[in-house]
Amino acid sequence: MTTTRKRAAATISAIALSLAVGLSTLPEAKADPAAARALLKRMSDYLASQNALSFAYDTNLEVVTNEGEKLALASSGDLTLNRPNKIRATRHGGFADVEMVFDGKTLTLLGKNANMYMQVDVPGTIDHLVDELRDTYNRPVPGADLILSNVYDQLMPEVTAVKDLGSGVIGGVECDHLAFRANDVDWQIWIAQGARPYPCRYVITSKKVANGPQYSIQIRDWKTGSEVGPTDFSFRNATNARKSDVKNLPDTDDLPTIFQRGASR
Repeated sequence: MTTTRKRAAATISAIALSLAVGLSTLPEAKADPAAARALLKRMSDYLASQNALSFAYDTNLEVVTNEGEKLALASSGDLTLNRPNKIRATRHGGFADVEMVFDGKTLTLLGKNANMYMQVDVPGTIDHLVDELRDTYNRPVPGADLILSNVYDQLMPEVTAVKDLGSGVIGGVECDHLAFRANDVDWQIWIAQGARPYPCRYVITSKKVANGPQYSIQIRDWKTGSEVGPTDFSFRNATNARKSDVKNLPDTDDLPTIFQRGASR
């Protein structure tokens, strides 16, 4: 091993050791599960009370290859919603440039790279839309838990352990850092402190896939109420995109078609 590689390996080992020592000596007061639950419930109630909200976001989706290499696929976008049944969202990554529009009756998904779109009738609320995308169309929306009408009730039923890890800073915003364990996943959330307890970062770690790949979403430019401004939730085919069946719309998922999903461990 070269001197440079030895130094790098030693540095990484030292960082890993310091992290392990630091976590093992967290004050017991910071692991108060009741306080963590209360902070999450406060965030959930705050989100549910917002009739209009918008934010920009950055995501990372980790994939693990057959060789055990962990890769991260990055994308960014923005989202605007009016409760209970209107949403417009975009996501732009290395493989996809996608826009989703829902007016309470019809969902439109536009693949900008292919200039193709699909439409399905899904009358109902945003909560119902998220369920339909996951259960009927096999297109789960990562991080969609954060836009549902009751985040607390959605996230907590399968939780087996809870920790309040104190403060953290995300994008310059001081946050409460909470960690939760469930049977299939571990997840962490950073919630802005103060009068607007919105989620600043949400990280999900899979326990059913080797090497524990993560999905993370980091939120910025948070706006609510009159800050949001008027939004058109109708689909206007400004690029003369071709209508397609949902199964034929290429590379609109976080995981592009060049990757094949493997079995869980």
